[in-house]
Amino acid sequence: MPSHFKGNRETVRALSAFINFMRASDSLTARLSARLEPYGLTTGQFGVLETLLHLGPMCQHAIAAKLLRSGGNTTLVIDNLEKHGWVKRIRKEDDRRMVMVHLTPAGERLISRVFAEHAKALVEEMSWITPGEQDALRRICRKLGRAGNRSKKEKEHVASKSE
Repeated sequence: MPSHFKGNRETVRALSAFINFMRASDSLTARLSARLEPYGLTTGQFGVLETLLHLGPMCQHAIAAKLLRSGGNTTLVIDNLEKHGWVKRIRKEDDRRMVMVHLTPAGERLISRVFAEHAKALVEEMSWITPGEQDALRRICRKLGRAGNRSKKEKEHVASKSE
């Protein structure tokens, strides 16, 4: 769906690209989230469990940073995972201020099973675009995600290349 905004070409192009990007992201997220519901998992809970499965025990702050979530949101998600018995918090002996989040055996069994199915679902969803398009999408999203960290000089260089 293009933008109905009547502005200059650069603004209309950026708005249209953004709208298409967000609609695709929201649509894909909704379809993948629906596949997590039978397991009683939200997308946020899946993200925490998957992070712990692949990276090992972490403090809540590190989990929040990995998932680009607020500390408050991450605390709530971990509280709910703990209620289900899928994670446990363990205070470090040498620094009582530091609380590490660990998968429980039940949590590890759950996320191992769900992740395998989730990966298959991702392959299915991404099959609508070619492998080359998937690689290009990854590069473009990475570039866009890092754009806010660019220096003014880098932004000017990118802008001059597109002219």
